[in-house]
Amino acid sequence: MQRQRPVRKRSPKPRTQAEHLLLDGPVGKIEVIVENPGAPRGIALIAHPHPLFGGGNTNKVVQTLARTFNHLDYVALRPNFRGVGQSAGKHDEGLGETEDLLAVLAEAKCRYGTLPVALAGFSFGAYVQTRVAEALLESGHPAQRLVLVGTASGFVEGARRYHTKAVPRDTIVIHGSDDATVPLANVIEWAKPLELPVVVVPGADHFFHRRLHVIREIVSQRLLMACAVVEAT
Repeated sequence: MQRQRPVRKRSPKPRTQAEHLLLDGPVGKIEVIVENPGAPRGIALIAHPHPLFGGGNTNKVVQTLARTFNHLDYVALRPNFRGVGQSAGKHDEGLGETEDLLAVLAEAKCRYGTLPVALAGFSFGAYVQTRVAEALLESGHPAQRLVLVGTASGFVEGARRYHTKAVPRDTIVIHGSDDATVPLANVIEWAKPLELPVVVVPGADHFFHRRLHVIREIVSQRLLMACAVVEAT
């Protein structure tokens, strides 16, 4: 039996310069922020919260996820959903948004190669990523890892009822105990039949005000541990 290697902390890196692109999508251009560390080990596609409630690819949770993956040597892509910024089209309740994320991922693979794929999302973006994960699984090319924060699930007051898709049991699900937008009970109800662990951050609201560092630490530790296990086998 091989002994598991200790997880090593990484020294801080200079922040990667962001690149702004307009990629072709199903209904027109998709605005994307790309942060490439150089010689990436994987592709991280990060989805933002609801566009009709001010969500965009510069959201703080989305930025935190992108920089966390970037620090772990993933090229991080943050598309704007339809109707946000320079992205064409109108909000499509997650249907067209799923198509757009798949188009961005296909372009990323053309640019960076067939690297392992991580999907991450916040709120509405997390909901959309469960749909993207399902589509990738059905195509025979599943994502390596999912990270879902403040996942829109069940009835969300002022919005709609979300029928969030099933995801693998190794998905990293993070939710705030004080989330008043998507109650924690909604996510537990979704996760329970899937036997899916949920990491609850005490005192965190939906937007993780003053708790962004906790998201970074959870995701970094989980991914580094997963890499250490793979290297040890």
